[in-house]
Amino acid sequence: MATSASSLRSKRRTLLSFCVASVRQVSRSFSQGWFRSLSAHKADARKDAHSNLLSKRETSNLYKIQFHNVKPECLEAYNSLEAEVQKRLHLDQNFPCEVVGSWNTWYGEQDQAVHLWRYRGGYPALMECLNKLKANKEYLDFRKERAKMLNSRRNQLLLEFSFWNEPLPRPGPNIYELRTYQLKPGTMIEWGNHWARAIRHRQENNEAVGGFFSQIGDLYVVHHLWAYEDLQSREETRNAAWLKEGWDANVQYTVPLIRSMESRIMIPTCSSPLQ
Repeated sequence: MATSASSLRSKRRTLLSFCVASVRQVSRSFSQGWFRSLSAHKADARKDAHSNLLSKRETSNLYKIQFHNVKPECLEAYNSLEAEVQKRLHLDQNFPCEVVGSWNTWYGEQDQAVHLWRYRGGYPALMECLNKLKANKEYLDFRKERAKMLNSRRNQLLLEFSFWNEPLPRPGPNIYELRTYQLKPGTMIEWGNHWARAIRHRQENNEAVGGFFSQIGDLYVVHHLWAYEDLQSREETRNAAWLKEGWDANVQYTVPLIRSMESRIMIPTCSSPLQ
């Protein structure tokens, strides 16, 4: 019996020693693997800010998008006032800015005006324009009058994706869709890589107007602007994209990058260069 008990204790000690050694080996392997994973994910010195990698460097265009929520009873007067001011700014060569398009939201947030501005020359052009407007009494009077018509307003500064069309004036009549995507932080490069390939599937009907991503304001926001003859044309154009090889993959890979998305159907105002 004593011999049997001694043998059992010896086996237990051997098993315990084996378990301790195994745990130490796993711990060393995990630590080495963890440190290797750190070194494997060092920043690539060739990488750059996504604003430089994705935007059109050759144009140096900066865009501003404005969302004005107008008091319902003031929308007509607001549109008339905005049209007059935009016309005067376009005629004055001292202001390095131009309105790309102006719309009223048809489906989406109601009694809303959306304006897209272009500053050729980037941030210096923006600052030059702001400084000149601050010294322009007529414009300051316009802002005071406009403020009486608004419930709220917000804006963003944007850059345009290098693989999208530059938004240029076009005849109408058209309706416009502004699709806005709030992306997960850190996914802008991946989004751009997929859409650089996918945009070719959405060019046949000349529906692609412009694509932008935010720099100041809400961050990791993407705006895609599309033009259609009407809602039926929109339906047919979007359905046709699903028949093209590769479009389904683009949707599959980009949907996980999105936190939220919004679609506005917009009608151009009389003064909008995009009709």
